[in-house]
Amino acid sequence: MSQFGPQSPQTVPTLTEVVDWPDQAQAPSAADPQHAGGFDESMMLQPNMPRPVASFLSEEQLSQRVLADLQHQVELMLEVRLREVLTPLLQRAADNLVRESRAELASTLREIVVRAVAQELARHRGR
Repeated sequence: MSQFGPQSPQTVPTLTEVVDWPDQAQAPSAADPQHAGGFDESMMLQPNMPRPVASFLSEEQLSQRVLADLQHQVELMLEVRLREVLTPLLQRAADNLVRESRAELASTLREIVVRAVAQELARHRGR
């Protein structure tokens, strides 16, 4: 169960209701050593988890939080797109490499067999 417990339909706020937020007095103060430096990494939650917007966050802290989320999303999208684009290209390159390697190997083997046969014929003629 949640810490707030179940609410009856009469006590659930509607979209048009004004809901009171905690006072500034309850927010951590600048004298609090944990929050004295402003924004710290402990304020960062998991990237895809919803974050409560606290009334004590400054505009700069909120901007940093949004930028961090945006950077994470951009990195994920970039990785996905690169995989989508590079996978077929790399597959074709690997296929061409295998095909060319086989052709080169076959050519080399033919040359080796021709030389071996020529040497063997030369040796038999010399007898």
